[in-house]
Amino acid sequence: MFILYSVLIGFALGLILGGRPAGLATIQFRYAWLIGLGFTIQVLIFSTPLTERVGDLGAPLYVLSTAVVFLALLTNLRIAGLPIVAIGAACNLVAIVANGGYMPASPAALVAAGIAPSGGYSNSMVLPDPSLAGLTDVYALPQWLPFNNVYSIGDILIALGIVVVFVVAMRSRPPVQQLGGSLSPT
Repeated sequence: MFILYSVLIGFALGLILGGRPAGLATIQFRYAWLIGLGFTIQVLIFSTPLTERVGDLGAPLYVLSTAVVFLALLTNLRIAGLPIVAIGAACNLVAIVANGGYMPASPAALVAAGIAPSGGYSNSMVLPDPSLAGLTDVYALPQWLPFNNVYSIGDILIALGIVVVFVVAMRSRPPVQQLGGSLSPT
């Protein structure tokens, strides 16, 4: 849910900087359905009651769904902001793979967010000695925020990239179309 805040901030900042919501329609995103598929898999495997039934398939499904989203991002690097999103997604993917299909969460971050560790498969898990600890969920949104959660440096980069995508797209102007053919003198 950390990403939701970046969408709201990007939209508001786009408006404040003179952008138009219609500018978002100019984004030509390739393979958007792959991102939808990846996120759908994640929503399903982290939703009760499926979380309890996923079992040993949780880790490989999480890695696969994250890799699918990352690959779709790579096909869209020409969109301003998406290189930042892709770097953040790569950080998360590397941390997840390095930790056996789990994104480690620091106990302190979970406490700060007011989140109890889950009993079933979860994208965040407390590990005693996580690999690449600096890339894991070590930060927390305050408990008073709706949809608070723990997050990583990768999530921060993803959020920053999303803000850039929104602001640049909203400030873009559609190309001027010529009326009645050529403008050259005859």
